[in-house]
Amino acid sequence: MLLELVKIAKFPRSPWLAQVRTPFGGTMVRWCGDTTAEPGKYHVEWTVDEDIAWGRNAKPAVGVGPGVRTGGHCVVLRGRLNLTVDGAAVLDFDGTQILLDLADPVPEGVAGTWVELFIEREKIALHPYEL
Repeated sequence: MLLELVKIAKFPRSPWLAQVRTPFGGTMVRWCGDTTAEPGKYHVEWTVDEDIAWGRNAKPAVGVGPGVRTGGHCVVLRGRLNLTVDGAAVLDFDGTQILLDLADPVPEGVAGTWVELFIEREKIALHPYEL
């Protein structure tokens, strides 16, 4: 996914964090790239390092379409949830696929719907790459 890196910051007892903007919102999450990266456009892969549990950190989305925003002490990712044949899940996040591990199977009828994930910002990582 192509996004705009606004800045990188380091706070006590936290990993390097990147403030980013996308066409559908912005937030601050863990940065796994060069800590001296300058503001600008970057292609990144998103990863989520937390098991998804329906009703705890995942629920039906209020709206449709991709979204990212800060929500209290977490980041809210909105995308379409799809299931894999091996029991995992994938969040389609504006054409970017984010692989998710499920703590438990999701309820029937959830696959293919818009969902929101509520994840601690340190458990969402951006991995920049060059095309």
